[in-house]
Amino acid sequence: METGMNADTTLLQPTELLDFCRGPISSLIEKRGWLALSEHGRIGAAYDFVRNEIHFGYNRADNIPASVVLMDGYGQCNTKATLLMALLRALGFPCRLHGFTIHKALQRGVVPEAVYPIAPVEILHSWVEVRVIGTWVNLEGFILDTDYLTRLQAHFPGRKEFCGYGIGTDCLGAPPVDWRGGDTYIQRTGITRDLGTFDAPDEFYRQHRQEFGRLRGWLYRHGIRHWMNARVAALRSGRLVPSPEITAHNQEEPHYAA
Repeated sequence: METGMNADTTLLQPTELLDFCRGPISSLIEKRGWLALSEHGRIGAAYDFVRNEIHFGYNRADNIPASVVLMDGYGQCNTKATLLMALLRALGFPCRLHGFTIHKALQRGVVPEAVYPIAPVEILHSWVEVRVIGTWVNLEGFILDTDYLTRLQAHFPGRKEFCGYGIGTDCLGAPPVDWRGGDTYIQRTGITRDLGTFDAPDEFYRQHRQEFGRLRGWLYRHGIRHWMNARVAALRSGRLVPSPEITAHNQEEPHYAA
């Protein structure tokens, strides 16, 4: 394992998925003037951009390049993590990916009830770890855009523990999602397995893929994800698609990791 300066150099490199040397990402950074900001400001600018200007939504696959996520304009935990890592490295911050699985109950309400029974029990998940003044900071709170989260909070006032609609938190009213220099989370309580840290998403996806099977994979790419995105867009505009299984106390609780 690399240590010190060599490790930091590795964690600053572009990869096939972290393609920040390509035009769209480098142009974005230059246009926004992020390189002129303070260290705290650079991380916050990249974080807030991925959180709110890349809406929560489902891409065709997890292992797509950061530039494609940027062009899509939407993403979920894994694809938004790839884009955030690319931006952070381009801004001079060593970062790595931490892989997990989450229980499918966290996606209930977004996944249509008609197909929920055939969804994989465990779903591939990740967050970004960035080195700030010698300390690793966990970044997960960028997954849901503010408009989506705010609408969901309005539909479930007074709730604390919550699992569903893409959220896994013990404080729905005030989850730690804002960049203030420390850890941020929005799906952590849905985690079932810790898969370890990876220098880049490329390495993660070489070792771990979402197990759909050929038929379910085709259905997801060409149909189900579009259905899910429509439900997300409806909630963002104020129209909650109700899930009978998400009640005052979630009926289906994931087995959380210690």
